Amino acid sequence: MRALVISGGGSKGAFAGGVAQFLIEDLRKDYQLYLGTSTGSLLVSHLALKKVEKIKQVYTSVNQYSIFSHCPFTIKQKYGTQQIAINHFGVLRNFLRGSKTFGESFNLRDLIRNTLTREEFDVLREQRKDIIITVSNLSLNQVEYKSINDVDYEEFCEWIWISCNYTPFMSLVRKNGCEYADGGLSTMVPVEEAINRGAREIDAIILHTEVNYMNRMPSRNAFDLLTTMFSFMLDRIESQNIRIGKFVASHRGAIINFYYTPTVLTTNSLIFNKEKMTKWWQNGYDYAKMKNRETSEI
Repeated sequence: MRALVISGGGSKGAFAGGVAQFLIEDLRKDYQLYLGTSTGSLLVSHLALKKVEKIKQVYTSVNQYSIFSHCPFTIKQKYGTQQIAINHFGVLRNFLRGSKTFGESFNLRDLIRNTLTREEFDVLREQRKDIIITVSNLSLNQVEYKSINDVDYEEFCEWIWISCNYTPFMSLVRKNGCEYADGGLSTMVPVEEAINRGAREIDAIILHTEVNYMNRMPSRNAFDLLTTMFSFMLDRIESQNIRIGKFVASHRGAIINFYYTPTVLTTNSLIFNKEKMTKWWQNGYDYAKMKNRETSEI
């Protein structure tokens, strides 16, 4: 069985889309299993449908308002870079409304429902391809994998949304008596789960460089510090997922082809910039093309 795994990474998902486009359209790879975490969960359904141009249009046109119904920070352009600062009024208003998070992402939920139609969901079910969404159950302190074959259309869209909710900046969802958040808080790269479900050839797109190429600048404000801390923790989770995946693959006879970002795309994946994401999509496509050309020449 062949599987496509896409890690979490917020706006960097545009790069993953470009890589997947080359694998699916140029190499004509046919996957029976698709697993996504966070931004990866947004991509996998449309990739399974082979509707690459449709999801590309989404990723290259979204902005902050497409994602946040209440954005917890403001973005300022300073010294040629984008910096975030606390949206004090917005955060205070959110807390007064009884929210447990700094911001809310109900616009993203609506975007998911508008992008993935009920008819497309039915087609995916008929194709008998398994699509897995990774979520974090904070109440039970465990990772959960939601298969398209086990839920209806409304639930599937909701699980995708939940997988993308990067708390505490985005919505915390209470469902089935439990609180759920971003799948990346438990599993950034669900390679092990792909192997456990029978995959023996895996293409894993990792939205991070293979080697650390940067030292972070000192934090400028509380939100900057929070995002830096969460990035650090998610990087550790990602590294652990990859090590475990490689270990399990070596014992199960599975092959994993890793596609890392060759350069640091951004230090804040919660900033959704249309121009940059359009460029990243093309970068992903070009990188996958170059990597496979080099592999064929060896």
